[in-house]
Amino acid sequence: MLIKALAADNFSLLLVLFLINSGPKPKEMGFLLFLQALLLFVLQILFSHQARAEDFISLSNATNFSARKLAGKCNLFRGKWVYDASYPLYSSSSCPFIDAQFDCQKYGRPDNSYLKYRWQPFSCAIPRFNGLNFLEKWRGKKIMFVGDSLSLNQFQSLTCMIHASVPKSKTTFIRKDGLSSVTFDDYGVKILLFRTPYLVDLAIEKAGRVLKLDSIKNGNAWKGMNMLIFNTWHWWTHTGRTQPWDYMQEGNKFYKDMNRLIAYYKGLTTWSRWVNLNVDASKTKVFFLGISPTHYEGRDWNEPSKTCSGEKQPFFGLKYPAGTPLAWAVVNKVLSRTKKPVTFLDVTRLSQYRKDAHPSAYSGEHSGNDCSHWCLPGLPDTWNEVLYAELFS
Repeated sequence: MLIKALAADNFSLLLVLFLINSGPKPKEMGFLLFLQALLLFVLQILFSHQARAEDFISLSNATNFSARKLAGKCNLFRGKWVYDASYPLYSSSSCPFIDAQFDCQKYGRPDNSYLKYRWQPFSCAIPRFNGLNFLEKWRGKKIMFVGDSLSLNQFQSLTCMIHASVPKSKTTFIRKDGLSSVTFDDYGVKILLFRTPYLVDLAIEKAGRVLKLDSIKNGNAWKGMNMLIFNTWHWWTHTGRTQPWDYMQEGNKFYKDMNRLIAYYKGLTTWSRWVNLNVDASKTKVFFLGISPTHYEGRDWNEPSKTCSGEKQPFFGLKYPAGTPLAWAVVNKVLSRTKKPVTFLDVTRLSQYRKDAHPSAYSGEHSGNDCSHWCLPGLPDTWNEVLYAELFS
């Protein structure tokens, strides 16, 4: 009965997560350990039935983080894809910053219709991206993307979009270890990428590779920026040989594994604490990029035999069959409890529609079928158009 009640109650999952993380008194520890075990059991049951975020929280409920942030303004994240012959905003052949893994046209993709779609919100229009205006408004500033290869996707997209507006402007492109930067020298605008797939620390210790759920020593490199755009989720799902850690650690406890949504919640909560302690909101704007979906499973859009390979059009229905991923609910919850202002770039749904926009086999670095990353030009340009709208509308 308790399992049924928990699954039926829209807020139960997030309530349990809240209790687990709320700093219990010693006498409460036994009960909260029971709740954590119960949550793990319930999540395992729900995953076996392809649970969705909608099963736990109402996406239209005005009490959630997204709705509160969008109160009184246009919802940029609810809309449709429309064909627009004026797109794309730049050519991959004219941008010096695109990695081979995203350059689908160069590596043989035969169609180009996926380049011609523009995101149109239902109740307003997104302003046309103007790279020169961006540089003038952010003259002398430093902007950093922090996250995994999806952050790389978005970083290269933004630098290409700006470069297309000022193609003759002097630039300096530096790539060293996990840090990359493009500086538009005439404007003093420096755009950086700090690669860290989990945001929290991944360390090599005697025990092996340890994912530290409550530590962000890397955060020192993020200080002093005028804008920070964070992202993480992709690597939290990796298992087996593609998993880059041997243990998770929280406090003095080591875990061989734990439910990935619980781990994600713990890691994001650590990141939230870092933002609260280290960000001066009068000097730094903070954004969090929502969950970027994959398209390996055609059943997600009611075509079970397909993947992203060979897809040439977006999904045009209003309700995406797979629903909203549970990780979205975790992000939403953590952001709602972050004290410093963070703007949520809630790109999950608009990205779910773009089953046609992945490199698939047309990547210069990834063999096989890549349905995780995105072609450039392509979908990440829309992420940056939304970022631009949030900054300048």
